[in-house]
Amino acid sequence: MLAVAPVDLPFTKRTLANGLDVLVHEDHHVPIVAVNVWYHVGSKNERPGRTGFAHLFEHLMFEGSEHHNTGYFAPLQRAGALLNGSTNTDRTNYWEVVPTGAVDLALWMESDRMGYLRSAVTRERFETQRDVVLNERRQNYENRPYGLALMAVLAALFPPDHPYHWMTIGGADDIRTMQLDDVQAFFRTYYHPSNASLALAGDIETSRALDLAEEYFGELPAGQRPEPMRADAAVPREIRLVLEDRVELPRVYMAWHSPAMFASRDAEMDLLGDVLGHGKTSRLYRTLVYERRLALDVSAHQSSRELSGFFLVVATASPGRSLTELAAAMDAELQRLIDRGPSEDDMERAKAQIEAQFMYRLQTVGGFGGKSDQLNAYNVLRGIPGFFAADLARYQQATRDSVREAAEHLLRLDRRVVLSVVPRGQQALALPGSEPVSVS
Repeated sequence: MLAVAPVDLPFTKRTLANGLDVLVHEDHHVPIVAVNVWYHVGSKNERPGRTGFAHLFEHLMFEGSEHHNTGYFAPLQRAGALLNGSTNTDRTNYWEVVPTGAVDLALWMESDRMGYLRSAVTRERFETQRDVVLNERRQNYENRPYGLALMAVLAALFPPDHPYHWMTIGGADDIRTMQLDDVQAFFRTYYHPSNASLALAGDIETSRALDLAEEYFGELPAGQRPEPMRADAAVPREIRLVLEDRVELPRVYMAWHSPAMFASRDAEMDLLGDVLGHGKTSRLYRTLVYERRLALDVSAHQSSRELSGFFLVVATASPGRSLTELAAAMDAELQRLIDRGPSEDDMERAKAQIEAQFMYRLQTVGGFGGKSDQLNAYNVLRGIPGFFAADLARYQQATRDSVREAAEHLLRLDRRVVLSVVPRGQQALALPGSEPVSVS
């Protein structure tokens, strides 16, 4: 059995008077400091007809603020920094990894866009970035093979008023019809100290880090903390859909509702995804790709989110193979796992992969998944910055029986969304009973 590796990440937490959480981790091995800011806002905080706002702000917040009214990359990169940001359903983050001597610059720029962005969001800048987002949507979704499939899956899994019904990029029509006043109102609601968390990790003393946080962020108005969101969704039957796309080979997507992040059975579903579809020794790869040559590729994973999750299995049919025989083989493998559970070897391999992922995230102080990012993630989503060991223990405590029971309870073949993606004009290649669906 896998032993829980000791996870020791000392940190100090202080909440400023305006509600900003400040987390500090000292690591003096390398003369760099990671500055990491999380805002507890993502696409789930939007509403039908008004989607894409959170992702648009990821772009706008790199364009300049009141006291630095130009791009954010140039001055930080001149100082030797790496920087980036991202948005998902539940949060938006921005980070810089800077030489120790440039930490003041990074904190000043982060505080300026937290407190003084709105006046710099001109109509011209807003319209330019809106066009950039529309182009990104075309490149990454509309013009990419299978790029619209997940949109179709989510729209079927979650009802139209559910916060996970749409993708983080937003709907094309919603992006086109955005108004500057609506965008600025969204910023006032979510981008302020009481809805944010700042983490500093690296070559900086805790007392100095806390003093700098107070100096640069302490004067910013708190803002009103948004109320937590709640939403429910269910799929009471099997829903079969077909989407025509510019693709050469048919592909099948199977999706189920699953637990929210950190909820009961969430860890089991993560492990199940590894058992089924991670690597060439996984159940589905071995059966569908290697032994029976039914599929060119296969994947499975648990997508954990703050309000709820979904479990997704995807396979692309090999040339000359039908989605009907491919889906039947997938269902048979799923049923075998439900009946018998994973083997001890399956569990050992899956747990080793999970532990490796945990340790990899702790190798760096900054960036996506580094120590500063993990402290913020646990603080924002759990309220416990030092949740590392408890998080890893969820996986260690999982058993063959608990994984089998999770699969039996959640992977009901009569309560799922099954999407066939087929070449244009070839709906007959879809699974029987599939209803046409379009995505825009």
